[in-house]
Amino acid sequence: MKGQNIGYIRVSSTSQNTERQLVDVQLDRVFTDKASGKDVNRPELSNCVEHLREDDVLHVHSIDRLARNLKDLQTIIETLTHKGVTVKFYKEHLTFEAANTSPMQTLMLQMLGAFAEFERTLIRERQREGIEAAKASGKKLGAPAKLTAEQATEIKAKIEQGDDKSKVAKEYGISRPTLYKLLVA
Repeated sequence: MKGQNIGYIRVSSTSQNTERQLVDVQLDRVFTDKASGKDVNRPELSNCVEHLREDDVLHVHSIDRLARNLKDLQTIIETLTHKGVTVKFYKEHLTFEAANTSPMQTLMLQMLGAFAEFERTLIRERQREGIEAAKASGKKLGAPAKLTAEQATEIKAKIEQGDDKSKVAKEYGISRPTLYKLLVA
């Protein structure tokens, strides 16, 4: 019995495009996550692993699309190959099967997985450095303030006078949680 050809596609954010992954690969079903690869708690990855059966082939564009953590990558590959699933990575030209995994393939997986993890660490470090540099130069981070200082004073006065909090929030176009944060500040 021939298994299914299943695709797993992942991009890090909803604004990224998935179309470049697994182009021209004939698939019976595709699971797509739009989430960070930093951990394995991705809904479509879980559904994909659960769906895969013996003799199925999992097609993945590249190792870093499956995991950005070496330990997670090895765990996923081991779990799938123990189920009798073949895992095929196109960019790296690597295929993992329960019966035919060579020591050289395992070494390549570990090295490439380590590089993916290292790249993720560098991305986080650059983000942190960028945030620190922005703060040091006086840039205000986060969403712009919803209210001016004058509006905040007006709101506090209205609430002290007994005005309904929901009506005041609606009048100024803010949510009740925003109103409560303003009142405790």
